[in-house]
Amino acid sequence: MQVLLEMTRLETVERNDLISLSALVEEVFCDLDTVAKERKVTLIQASGEAEVTGNDTLVYRAVYNLVENAIKYNRSGGFVTVDCQQKRGQAVVTEIDTGFGIPVKEWKSIFEPFFRSDKSRSRSMGGAGLGLALVSRIAEAHGGTVGVVRSSAFGTEMELNLPQNG
Repeated sequence: MQVLLEMTRLETVERNDLISLSALVEEVFCDLDTVAKERKVTLIQASGEAEVTGNDTLVYRAVYNLVENAIKYNRSGGFVTVDCQQKRGQAVVTEIDTGFGIPVKEWKSIFEPFFRSDKSRSRSMGGAGLGLALVSRIAEAHGGTVGVVRSSAFGTEMELNLPQNG
């Protein structure tokens, strides 16, 4: 229910915080460390840096949801790498994992509320199918985008793109 409330208020929140994305990723990794260890997934923060102007709480939630999803749908012994770069006036957060992959026909659907790719596996892992939908709405509220760059049976790469001047 909390996520639904967040989604309905996205357009009205202030978006004027200067956010260091590498510091934010470090915070997300600290908060998800226990979950990653339980699933035997290694979290790797690349050395890139980018800054963006936006709502710190919402951008944190977007990155948190991306990483949490990558941990949930990963293999034991796998990894999740997150890098931040400044490219063409955008702050780009790239998430690369060794998960099970996403079929191409579902690349857009995974960002829709309540969508579940593998319904039996999703139910057993918890969640309501709102995490990536919220990432998409947060990106849109900041004038950005999120999407799958590539995916196969060996993992997925996603990018969250946010204009640097939010």
